[in-house]
Amino acid sequence: MFEPKPADKFSFGLWTVGWQARDPFGDPTRSPLDPVEAVHRLAELGAWGITFHDDDLIPFGSDESQRAAAIERFKQALAETGLVVPMATTNTFSHPVFKDGAFTSTDRDIRRFALRKIMRNLDLAAELGASTYVFWGGREGAETDAAKDMRDALARYAEGIDLLCQYVIDKGYGLRFAIEPKPNEPRGDILLPTIGHALAFISTLEHADMVGINPEVGHEQMAGMNMVAGVAQALWMDKLFHIDLNGQHGPKFDQDLVFGHGDVKSAFFLVDLLESAGYDGPRHFDYKPYRTDGSEDVWVSAAANMRTYLILKERARAFRADPDVQEALEASNSNRLGEPTLAPGEDWSDLHSDPAAYEAFDVEEAGARAKHFSRLDQLAIEHLLGAR
Repeated sequence: MFEPKPADKFSFGLWTVGWQARDPFGDPTRSPLDPVEAVHRLAELGAWGITFHDDDLIPFGSDESQRAAAIERFKQALAETGLVVPMATTNTFSHPVFKDGAFTSTDRDIRRFALRKIMRNLDLAAELGASTYVFWGGREGAETDAAKDMRDALARYAEGIDLLCQYVIDKGYGLRFAIEPKPNEPRGDILLPTIGHALAFISTLEHADMVGINPEVGHEQMAGMNMVAGVAQALWMDKLFHIDLNGQHGPKFDQDLVFGHGDVKSAFFLVDLLESAGYDGPRHFDYKPYRTDGSEDVWVSAAANMRTYLILKERARAFRADPDVQEALEASNSNRLGEPTLAPGEDWSDLHSDPAAYEAFDVEEAGARAKHFSRLDQLAIEHLLGAR
């Protein structure tokens, strides 16, 4: 019942299943994973897509022949399995050259190098059929407010995205861009730390129509934000171009747990939102297998992401179909929030002249109305726990 299939559009990054489990305090506990093996193993598990940073597929510093060979092997694996590449991105954070950022480095020549590195991988992304290109600015920020004028940094950030948009347009690639917010780590403070910051930034861009967001569960929860509310706003603005699903236990370091293995109630409502809203993009898992696990355990955790999503999808469907839930929604008036405040044909003058809206409005009666949200919340919990 909960077996994934390509139609579910589940995808994984090469950097997820391929994480060697190196952390700031310890060396790797797993051997490197061949990208070709990752393609085959994910396909066997029922995944639909695989994504990558340029350096995941082609080690930094590879010469042209090495690069061509790595790409050819990868393309062959994709052809053999039917896996697709829905998204790609660029590593502008690992090498020391990017220690002060890529788009926002205080060194102009580094900014120019970063743009060329991204352009090169945009070419590959288009060649492999990707439709979305993600930008995570992990080094775009600072540890001290003395380091840089953030107004200038944001101007350089916008300049870079604008230039790359024009590059994609001129090349006819058809790619859309998605900015991935994160509040901190590895930088002390990262620019565009939340969904709201990213959406505001996008509105300033020359080609704002082709730039959206790629919110991540753990990143929003690190900032103490409500992921479900943030994704709802992105959907409302037609800016949810991609999404990273994982788990997180509150505002601490970025844990990248299996999806649903953190705040499972939030995961339940996130799946409910995505499915009810008709989101048709990838369900992309950006997680890390436990450092304590061996190489074969990686595939157990990869499968767990997909199975958990499907379980939550079934629970959310049952929740919405439950007559008791429908009754509770009616009692709370929640199902009438979609009704416009102004009637068809009304404008401010009609509202202003309506005594029922103010002069004759019974404030005390309205203030005494109960919403009964506790019942709705409990019904959701019971469906989540399989008690209904």
